[in-house]
Amino acid sequence: MTMPDGAIAGASSPRHSYIRGLRWWIVGMVFMLTVINYIDRMTLSVLAPTIRAEFGMSNEAYARIVTAFLIGYTISQALSGRVLDKIGTRVGFMFFVGIWTIASMLHAFARSAAQLSAFRFLLGIGEAGNWPGAAKVVAEWFPVRERAFGMAIFNSGSTVGAVLAPPVIAWVALTWGWRYAFFIGAGLSAMVMVLWFFLFRKPEAHPRLSPSEREYILSDQGPPNEAQPRKWASLFRHRQVWAVIAGRFFTDPIWWFLISWLPNYLKSERGFTLAMIGLLAWIPFLFADLGNLVGGGASSLLIRRGWTVNSARKTVMVTSALLVPVGVLAVVTTKLDAVAIAGISLIAFAFQSWIVNLHTIPSDCFPKQDVGSVFGIGGTSAGIASVIFTLLIGYIVDHFSYTPVYVIVGLMAPLGAALFLVIMRRIEPIAPRDLATVR
Repeated sequence: MTMPDGAIAGASSPRHSYIRGLRWWIVGMVFMLTVINYIDRMTLSVLAPTIRAEFGMSNEAYARIVTAFLIGYTISQALSGRVLDKIGTRVGFMFFVGIWTIASMLHAFARSAAQLSAFRFLLGIGEAGNWPGAAKVVAEWFPVRERAFGMAIFNSGSTVGAVLAPPVIAWVALTWGWRYAFFIGAGLSAMVMVLWFFLFRKPEAHPRLSPSEREYILSDQGPPNEAQPRKWASLFRHRQVWAVIAGRFFTDPIWWFLISWLPNYLKSERGFTLAMIGLLAWIPFLFADLGNLVGGGASSLLIRRGWTVNSARKTVMVTSALLVPVGVLAVVTTKLDAVAIAGISLIAFAFQSWIVNLHTIPSDCFPKQDVGSVFGIGGTSAGIASVIFTLLIGYIVDHFSYTPVYVIVGLMAPLGAALFLVIMRRIEPIAPRDLATVR
């Protein structure tokens, strides 16, 4: 008998058929999907100088196309977490990856800025599902003490994808034309989904998961909880949700600025060609990948050494947020391209170290059946802020320069961290009495 989310009732397997370290294979698939997600997402960013010239777009017109993606992404963030909590991560991932695969291919057939906007909107609808889904997978497959590192592994896919995108996309565009570049991610995501279909199940009933690893995964997650996801509106009663909302509202736009505007900045302010963008624009994202692994690994290490979750997460998050203004200072005070790239790299490193820990807060504080919804709420706030900031960037750059934008970026991280600390007070699971009152 087949159970929800692909679980097999009463499934058992002989010892030789168990997959050793299966949780790492599972998070590895999520990592690969996240890499592809970012290759698809950044294809337009890398090609923006070329496409803008072909379609005759200003910075404000380009900002509207980026905003179309963000609107779709924000709508989906509000809904995808709830959808994933309802239908499960196995089917949910297949649904959302299918949408973004189709949308990515459609970009190749765009003949106007309006068509490109429509396809970006559809891409945003699909791609947003990756994040609450990935957070839910980590909550299901990792004990609390490994959760931040598991989150760092999948989240590093975003930065690996961002590292790979500039050279790969630029090479394809220079060799065959920019339209062919949009087929790269689509083909890869289709292949990974075949592997996902055959390998992914919940740990409670996965036929290839050894009893010892299953026991380890569930060791500090508390007793199994079969309750249905709580009503979406009831989640707003908890300060933990509002802390996530505030933290993501004031910091996520930093990352959207980097992934959407960096090639444009390098071309207009630093005189980079498409070939130079392909050669150098990946460097900040390599440091972002390091920040993601360092931030997630550091908090997990501190917890293993006896620190509380509250102390470990906050220490890494505050340190990371304070590094962002340092990077901004390096960018706006120099004419040297190498120093500017170094400053942008520090911003990317610090942001990813911050966000990988913020991404663990829903699973630190809420039962597994509500993680996707809480993550989606945080993503919605991030999307709204990013829409506003993106439109503001287009106006500021067309009328002034990138310098005021970087100054705003430098203020956002400390502000987001301060609000998070004030609202959260202490990182801890919601009280059992709160669970009882809303079910």
